[in-house]
Amino acid sequence: MRWYVSIGAVLVAGMLAGGDVAGVAAPSVAAQSGHRFADKESNPSVDVELIIAVDVSYSMDMDELAVQREGYAQAIMSKEFLQALKAGPNGRISITYFEWAASKDQKLIIPWRVIDGPETADAVAAEIMKTPVRRASRTSISGAIYYAIPMFDENPHRGLRRVIDISGDGPNNDGMPIRPARDAALEKGIVINGLPIMVKEPSYSTMDIENLDYYYEDCVIGGPGSFVVSIKDREKFKEAIRTKLLLEVAGRTPEHHVVPVADKEPRVNCLIGEKIWQDRWGR
Repeated sequence: MRWYVSIGAVLVAGMLAGGDVAGVAAPSVAAQSGHRFADKESNPSVDVELIIAVDVSYSMDMDELAVQREGYAQAIMSKEFLQALKAGPNGRISITYFEWAASKDQKLIIPWRVIDGPETADAVAAEIMKTPVRRASRTSISGAIYYAIPMFDENPHRGLRRVIDISGDGPNNDGMPIRPARDAALEKGIVINGLPIMVKEPSYSTMDIENLDYYYEDCVIGGPGSFVVSIKDREKFKEAIRTKLLLEVAGRTPEHHVVPVADKEPRVNCLIGEKIWQDRWGR
């Protein structure tokens, strides 16, 4: 079942219990490269393998891009995030972070890293913040998903769950259609969650759409417990990012004011981005 929640609807306090962080060292690449990939499937060593896929298309203004970057960095270092980390059976997660725009434009910012406490969380946050903010053309959510899928096979740490966290402020308008990409991930047991950014009025010039949250619910997210956290207030941008990461790390679905999304025809045409692009540019 898929779920939708707006930020502020999640009460984090009480959801996250304590527990000790498992101080399990990452395996040596040189010494264990021969057997670690064979072992990881039968011996999960992290609670979740989390891919953060961040939209850097031109429809995002520079302020939004900076706040988005800061939001992820601050969320990873937050006390609430570290409490969620401790609550897991392994007390550690594996995370990677990349930026995307067009179907062939994905830039890896953070390769797979294990976060198991404050020091590793701070190190990942610092890596996110030191990379210069960039912008690029087109919006290919499908390209981001296809890029993310094989990344799980490259991760030496097997998780109890595999999650792609996608943020964006517009519909797919480049590359393959979105639904086949989503289905390809779901077939591999990957969950996709969404963070639709809706802080500006829809504009023809940036090819925005109304009800982007519906588009994400019906066309983008999928898998057991998948959900959307929409951002409709610029002032709550960072709060929304933190809420989403907490839910993903804790392996929870929203608990308050939740509306289940039934399997039915999409409320928004899943090809609307491609249609807008063709209407505007004739290709």
